[in-house]
Amino acid sequence: MTETGTKKWSMADISGKETTHRVAIARGRIRIGRKAYTLLEAGEMPKGDPLAMAEIAGIQAAKQTPTLLPLCHPIALNRVMIHSFLRPDDHSVEIFCVAEIAEKTGVEMEALTGLSVALLTIWDLTKPVNPALEITGQRLVYKSGGKSGVWIHPEGLPDEVVEIIAGLER
Repeated sequence: MTETGTKKWSMADISGKETTHRVAIARGRIRIGRKAYTLLEAGEMPKGDPLAMAEIAGIQAAKQTPTLLPLCHPIALNRVMIHSFLRPDDHSVEIFCVAEIAEKTGVEMEALTGLSVALLTIWDLTKPVNPALEITGQRLVYKSGGKSGVWIHPEGLPDEVVEIIAGLER
């Protein structure tokens, strides 16, 4: 608090940090219901392909993270990828967003922002078929780089993330 009682805000000082290769992977799911799932599988959604649009929207969103989150550092992303997996057991789509940089600061917020917008894009393109949608399980599942090294969500890594990480290392 300052003398006037107002809070003083600032971005984190990263000037003393080393530039390292950093990766963050976020995960989330949207339940779309049986009818929408069937149409999605058949490529017959009325507003086009939600998965293709979600991929583009998620990448665009990750790039815009510093304009959306007030104290987020602007960074030069090396790569952003959206991976979509159909889940027939509960008529859902699971999304993984990968963000990668070589910087002094992390890339978790970019991965989470890309994930959120990818899921919302599926919502927007699916709501004409089923307005009773549900987004669940949004979380960071993996990050690497920086002083902390590798961090894995306490619930562990899904097989898809293990494969994604292996693909990054090639």
